[in-house]
Amino acid sequence: MIPFAKGHGLGNDYLVMEERHLPAPLSESAIVRICDRNWGVGSDGILLLVPSSRADFGLRIFNPDGSEAEKSGNGLRIFAKYLWDHGHAKKERFSVDTKGGLVECACHVKDGRVGFVTVEMGRATFRAPEVPMTGPDADAVGLPLTLDDGTRLTVTAVSVGNPHCVVFTDHLDEAQVKRLGPMIERHAAFPNRINVQFARRLGRDAIEIMIWERGAGWTLASGTSSCGAASAAVRNGHCEHGRVSVRMPGGELIIEVRRDWSLRLEGPVELVCAGTLTTEFFERARR
Repeated sequence: MIPFAKGHGLGNDYLVMEERHLPAPLSESAIVRICDRNWGVGSDGILLLVPSSRADFGLRIFNPDGSEAEKSGNGLRIFAKYLWDHGHAKKERFSVDTKGGLVECACHVKDGRVGFVTVEMGRATFRAPEVPMTGPDADAVGLPLTLDDGTRLTVTAVSVGNPHCVVFTDHLDEAQVKRLGPMIERHAAFPNRINVQFARRLGRDAIEIMIWERGAGWTLASGTSSCGAASAAVRNGHCEHGRVSVRMPGGELIIEVRRDWSLRLEGPVELVCAGTLTTEFFERARR
């Protein structure tokens, strides 16, 4: 039997597993089946605790399509709470090694419980080496993009350890996000695919966004998407440096965008349940 825990950050749910408990490495097919909401446990991805030589803990993040993500803000909060609740973390503040770089998590403990986590997410950059049409040193703000259906957009590409494409609009429409999101995610300009946010300015310190997540699709909330969109809002003059409220269908996160473009994410987290996968299911899913 293989233990797991399930948690969510504003409706963006992940399973947490430990590499040491697995009888064999996670395969792409196993990830897809485990994350399936009918044929598996169901989740927006898997967080896998692994060893690290350069941080207190190592984390690998897998999308429900089997691909690996560099970083996840909601995932990191869930992971941090899991580490605290299961006795792995002995201090409230600790470092985590992700594919998208080192981050620092701080668990806010009240009455012995963690319901809120802040994460130092690294720096936002607006260079887009993955966009061939811009050249390796081009500024990725105000990029023109033409989609397969002829739709023309002006986008801001930003990296917060993983890649994001932000589209500012005066009106957010779920149907439009679900229609255009997949085309932007897989646009030829982004050979490694990209996370997509449609964003609307609410004020000098607030935006609202809808998200099409790379490898996951329509998502109620996303921590890195919030970081990317908040950074793009400041970079484009829609918001000011400092604390930016990012509102999503799943709820609200606070992103502090500092003048050196370093980012702090603040938000709630909840572990929902714990369980076990049968070895039989795991082995069949791997095939």
